[in-house]
Amino acid sequence: MSEANREARGVVPAHGAGGRGLDARLVVRRAAFELDLALTAEPGEVVALLGPNGAGKSTALRALAGLVPMAGGHIRLDGADLRPLPPDRRGIGMVFQDYLLFPHLTTLENIAFGPRCQGAGRRAARRRAADWLDRVGLAEFAAVRPRALSGGQAQRVALARALAVEPGLLLLDEPLAALDAHTRLEIRAALRRHLAGFAGAAVLVTHDPLDAMVLADRIVVVEGGRLVQEGTPADVARRPRTDYVARLVGLNLYRGRAAGGTVLIGDGVVGDGVIGAGAGTIDTVDSLEGEVFLAFAPSSVALYRTRPDGSPRNLWRTRVAAIERQGDRVRVRLSGPPFDAVAEVTPAAVAELQLSEGSLIWAAVKATETHVYPA
Repeated sequence: MSEANREARGVVPAHGAGGRGLDARLVVRRAAFELDLALTAEPGEVVALLGPNGAGKSTALRALAGLVPMAGGHIRLDGADLRPLPPDRRGIGMVFQDYLLFPHLTTLENIAFGPRCQGAGRRAARRRAADWLDRVGLAEFAAVRPRALSGGQAQRVALARALAVEPGLLLLDEPLAALDAHTRLEIRAALRRHLAGFAGAAVLVTHDPLDAMVLADRIVVVEGGRLVQEGTPADVARRPRTDYVARLVGLNLYRGRAAGGTVLIGDGVVGDGVIGAGAGTIDTVDSLEGEVFLAFAPSSVALYRTRPDGSPRNLWRTRVAAIERQGDRVRVRLSGPPFDAVAEVTPAAVAELQLSEGSLIWAAVKATETHVYPA
């Protein structure tokens, strides 16, 4: 994040002037899995680790916290080497997916625990805990124990406990995963406000692209223990580079070779639009040359019962593989050479076109609706 962006959010560097944030290379080896991930986060920056189950996201977070042994690499926070230090001396706050509040302590005592471990006196620790309870809107719950809290309240107490130690690095492991849909909206907004005011670096692990897009300044996509893409939320959403990312952001994605405003696409699985047997071309308005990715939104795919008049430039006959309702829209999966793809239509269009699994249909995409970028 730029200095201007940090100032706009009211963020100052952690640990005084000259804070440098997180610089890490995490190498963790297990019997059938290896994580090797370079990761940085500036003071005041929120970095989201996004990836499928088993990609190594939570392993990376736990390696940063000192909860799993590393086979190599380094962890530096504001220039200090954390790797030799035990977890309680790393200056890190952590919010676990299940919150892990101490069941025998009140909310006030849960939050005061960290400052007490840092050497604060009982009264000072309780004052700091009370201040954080007030900041997260739970001052009246000071004497309540975790079992009496709702999921959203427990999440806010866990966040307050992590921030009460004034960490240089905040780690959040799926912090919204245990919440119902309504509570998730409310707590996501509150979490965004607290992260905006946090001076240290923050690393968020999530499998939910919306959480990553809303909460993070930068997204790091991890697959198979390796970094496969990173960038701002807008850049990752606009230019997916793997099958997983394309599915997350809902795009048809292909890899091919561009020449003269046309992209030749061959066999291979790339994105929600999986290339079928054979090869074909898609006309575009971009003038790139060489290996490229080509993407277009499912809403850009027009469907016709019979061949349309005028013969659009990108037109092919295909077969309906599946029909899936998603909210007030319907996703139609199209299978068959030269391209597999996904179209998005209204329920009325499904009825009008008499769509059903196995039926033949014409599909078209305007060249102006495609987006091409270097592979």
